[in-house]
Amino acid sequence: MTKPLKGLKVIELGQLIAGPFAGKFFSEFGAEVIKIEPPEGDPLRKWRKVHQGTSLWWHVQNRNKKSVTVNLRTVEGQGIVRRLAKDADVVIENFRPGTLEKWGSATSSLRRRMPASSCSGFRIRAVRALP
Repeated sequence: MTKPLKGLKVIELGQLIAGPFAGKFFSEFGAEVIKIEPPEGDPLRKWRKVHQGTSLWWHVQNRNKKSVTVNLRTVEGQGIVRRLAKDADVVIENFRPGTLEKWGSATSSLRRRMPASSCSGFRIRAVRALP
């Protein structure tokens, strides 16, 4: 059976629940989801019930995804994400509002080139299709 989102590439810059939960839907429907994790790993890896060093929640939220460790606080890390996103169709992020902007246009410019979702426990912005 062909999955409806096969061929779609998603960059997930989310951590803990909101971003990874959104990315999970894309991956379940066949999209290639590349999860960007900080050097210390997504906090969800150690959240709640841990089995053999990794949270069961992490396994549920991140199945069918590819994980890449990138330090978004560095210019080099922002460049890596730009290169990965060059041919992406969607970007998902759930940082505190203003975080991407604080890191500069290197990362926040991703949202100007493709559909983007920003979801957060701090504030929720609607999904928008961008030119």
